Amino acid sequence: MAEKGLTYASAGVSFDAKQETMKRLKNIVQATHGPEVLSDLSSFGGLFALGEYNQPVLVSSTDSVGTKLKIAFMMNKHDTVGFDIVAHCGNDILVQGAQPLFFLDYIGTSKLVPEVAEQIVHGIAEGCREIGCALIGGEIAELPEFYADGEYDLVGTIVGVVEKSQIITGSGIQPGDVLIGLASLGLHTNGFSLARQIVFDRRGYKADEYISALDGTIGEELLKNHKSYVKSVLNLRQKCNIKGIAHITGGGLPDNLVRILPTDCCAEIQKGTWEMPPIFPFLQETGGVEETEMYHVFNMGIGLILVLPPDQVGMAVDVLKAMGESPFRIGEISHGERQVRIV
Repeated sequence: MAEKGLTYASAGVSFDAKQETMKRLKNIVQATHGPEVLSDLSSFGGLFALGEYNQPVLVSSTDSVGTKLKIAFMMNKHDTVGFDIVAHCGNDILVQGAQPLFFLDYIGTSKLVPEVAEQIVHGIAEGCREIGCALIGGEIAELPEFYADGEYDLVGTIVGVVEKSQIITGSGIQPGDVLIGLASLGLHTNGFSLARQIVFDRRGYKADEYISALDGTIGEELLKNHKSYVKSVLNLRQKCNIKGIAHITGGGLPDNLVRILPTDCCAEIQKGTWEMPPIFPFLQETGGVEETEMYHVFNMGIGLILVLPPDQVGMAVDVLKAMGESPFRIGEISHGERQVRIV
């Protein structure tokens, strides 16, 4: 009896699953398109027509959701991480004053499950609509034996544009300028390796376990979205002189804020000047983590920092509150060595 011939499906790659997935995604993706998008989902490359600019500068960023995906696997909930990757990348280019244009995603998995891919891309599309960005392409790769069963990786790339004369660099920051922190919803997408070690490895909590200090399950708390600040800050920029912006991601408040400071400026952040979500003291107490380490790993309740002239702070706070943000005056710039002090 002749040995049965091998196929791609027998090697673990399903054309049927890919076709079913693309069928599910078509309308979701097209809902993010405007007249600037000149290609469709089946194109080899995404086409996007740039509008009218004098000296347009393209700004791009690539990032991943990191080990926050482990929480999505535990909870079998996949749309929030899709939103997270767009928000993270959008905030990264917002720092330099860019308006998002389009987004590309990568999903890698050992076995493609159309329902899971649909949830992920639904979240990505929601994130794109939130910031006025088109989802114009991406890649879903089925890689047998490369990823653990039931798991996937998620990466995104965003491209935005800013007029050359309007790029925010932080070079104009000077002593006396004020730091305005915008509240985060929780951990966002950083610090999850430590958080998971504390919660699941050391304390043995289950993802669906209710924690009274958090008023919800630990899984729900850890899956809270990475907040997007794009709309609010671009709106504020039309009214105020924003001298610098820091997106508080890996490295926490000190390592991210220092990146935008001139060499002769020191940033002083005053503890206790903002409302800290309960997840942070919970993790510190539960894990026995030193305070210095907490500030270097987590955002501690501040997702974005704006540097503004002192005479514009009042107006900026009013504008931000009207946009639904929770702004806090958390410190100021002083003369000194280029560093961030948390006092």
